[in-house]
Amino acid sequence: MNLNCYGYGPEHDRKWLIVDFGVTFGDLSTPGIDVILPDPSFIEDQRHNLLGIVLTHGHEDHMGAVAYMWERLRCPIYATPFTAWLMRDRLAERGLLDEAKVHEIGLSSRLDIGPFDLQLITLTHSIPEPNGLAIRTPAGLVLHTGDWKIDPDPLLGKTTDVKAIEALAEEGVMAMVCDSTNVFTEGESGSESDVRDNLVKLVGEQKGRVAIAAFASNVARLQTAIEAAEANGRRVCLVGRSMHRMTAAAKAVGMLANARPFVEEEEAGYFPENKILYLCTGSQGEPRAALSRIAENTHRNVVLGSGDTVIFSSRIIPGNERGIFELMNKLADRGVKLITEKERHVHVSGHPCRGELKQMYEWARPTVAIPVHGERRHLLEHAEFAKSLQVPYAVVPHNGAVVRITRDGAEIVDEAPSGRLYLDGNMLVDAEGDAMRERRKLAHTGMVALSLSVDAKGHLLAGPDIRGVGLPETETYPIDDFLDDLADAAENAFDGLGKKDRKDPEAIEEALRRAVRREADRIWGKKPVVEVMVLAG
Repeated sequence: MNLNCYGYGPEHDRKWLIVDFGVTFGDLSTPGIDVILPDPSFIEDQRHNLLGIVLTHGHEDHMGAVAYMWERLRCPIYATPFTAWLMRDRLAERGLLDEAKVHEIGLSSRLDIGPFDLQLITLTHSIPEPNGLAIRTPAGLVLHTGDWKIDPDPLLGKTTDVKAIEALAEEGVMAMVCDSTNVFTEGESGSESDVRDNLVKLVGEQKGRVAIAAFASNVARLQTAIEAAEANGRRVCLVGRSMHRMTAAAKAVGMLANARPFVEEEEAGYFPENKILYLCTGSQGEPRAALSRIAENTHRNVVLGSGDTVIFSSRIIPGNERGIFELMNKLADRGVKLITEKERHVHVSGHPCRGELKQMYEWARPTVAIPVHGERRHLLEHAEFAKSLQVPYAVVPHNGAVVRITRDGAEIVDEAPSGRLYLDGNMLVDAEGDAMRERRKLAHTGMVALSLSVDAKGHLLAGPDIRGVGLPETETYPIDDFLDDLADAAENAFDGLGKKDRKDPEAIEEALRRAVRREADRIWGKKPVVEVMVLAG
């Protein structure tokens, strides 16, 4: 969920540039929420001085929020061809393509946006066209790496532009804002070419249908899977909307040009079992993704069973373990053979390990290290590692930290408002709003709804009528008995009110709410959410 703001100039007339604007995804702690976005209120207030959004690459955590937030910012967007294609596709989905201007910029290009002199630095990552960004102003030069690794044989795209980074070092890099994801992992992340060689061999060992689950955005991995299929006489069938979207983007900029035409889902079932390979979304156990529907036998075209193989060509992202293991168990129960990175070398990370970080610091030689992109422990470890590499200074920011960068070093000087927004259906809502707190409580304790009718003199005309959602029952204590006991507690509470309170709907609601929660706690040991509706005559 990256959102970086670079500002230059005096406080009363500071020009701003956004670098990346991404999303993250919901989990069990955010019921009903699939997409989470950074709150851009701080930079929205500076919109009159906002010169644009520059995207380093096309991963959702770096560009996925732009289409949702563009109407609040209304500034130009800058991206290289592959990322620009994805960006236009997302803007089109929201009906903004005619309004939002996407400026397509070339790889390794250099451009001026206000006081910012920007130079794109070619890097390698798990998606096409990953770029570092050299940001020059009259105050000096900052290198923003984005996501990267060092892959000597990346299959798609060029290798890391070492000469450009070394040239920046000669010029003098005040600070490097750098990826921290794999800072605890020694050595190097590995090359995509090694994965290709292993997948070619592995697919050749399988007799039945083969499905490879991978991140659709990892176009190099898609290329690897395609080559593994074709080397073993198999045709490729794309399964999942994101697979079609990413391959369309890749082909639009000249990638995957040598791949044979993909087989449609409706046709794949007619191929011999050893002549088809499914390239699927859903490697993280996403409930609505293609692989989950296949595991549940609800996919309309694809069936896997005994004798078939699913290769998980991805890593388990922390937090997704439960969904992935449930998916794997469902596939295993259908007789499907499972192969993961633990059994065979079928995945490499797109982020730098310690050996690659060391190499980058040797190339760039920054005065200040500013770790980003990781949990707090990653950032702190990265800062200590940078200091061990003789980087003079390190600043470890929290979300919202305002860092002043000068030729003499850097320091946190202020804190800007920051937070999260939830995409709740079609609405963007504050993460700290009442709705999510109430939803979490409903998920934990259920709900009781209670209604009654009272005349103008405070006499009970009807009710209390009670309904429950999410309440438990046993053979000896059915739900109807539970609700009857709660209704009795509500009626007793009403009978205990004085004449004045019986004529006051708010007093009735509060008394009955408390009584029902107290009785539920006595019976169940939990206090449900209780809503009381009083119809007063």
